[in-house]
Amino acid sequence: MLIAVTGDTHHGDKTKNLPSLLFQHLEEKKPDLILHTGDVTSHELLERLEDFAPVVAVRGNADHLNLPEERLIDVEDVSIGLLHGHQFFSLNAQFLTLKALDMGADVLIFGHTHRFYHDIYSVHGERVVLLNPGSPTFPRMDAAGFAFLRVSGESVRVERIRFW
Repeated sequence: MLIAVTGDTHHGDKTKNLPSLLFQHLEEKKPDLILHTGDVTSHELLERLEDFAPVVAVRGNADHLNLPEERLIDVEDVSIGLLHGHQFFSLNAQFLTLKALDMGADVLIFGHTHRFYHDIYSVHGERVVLLNPGSPTFPRMDAAGFAFLRVSGESVRVERIRFW
């Protein structure tokens, strides 16, 4: 299954600020699902993303949308945790790995920092994949972009898409 992962779009009421490159990639790759890590800030953006695939989103600190703080979804043999990250004092790898284990997630996807991050950790024999897709609109000390997550059985692969 191919999953597009984005977040921190801080979009306002219109989708004109979202890079057309995101939509081009979604059109070309045709993901089965889109995950949004929060700070969507508009229903219009969620509706536009729904044109490409079903969307699962969580609420970020800039959202006034009726979205949950965190989600746990199963994709094939992988449990994916989704949250924004503003709820926590620290977004360091140790804390995030423990949060993933607490949620029962094999993959924890988060946002809030506007920077891409991907790593794999092992704690007590449990493997945890951490992923922050960055921001396609307002990157912080990073390139704008998003990510694709390919899940096949228990296998997880991450592909980073940079806009520049």
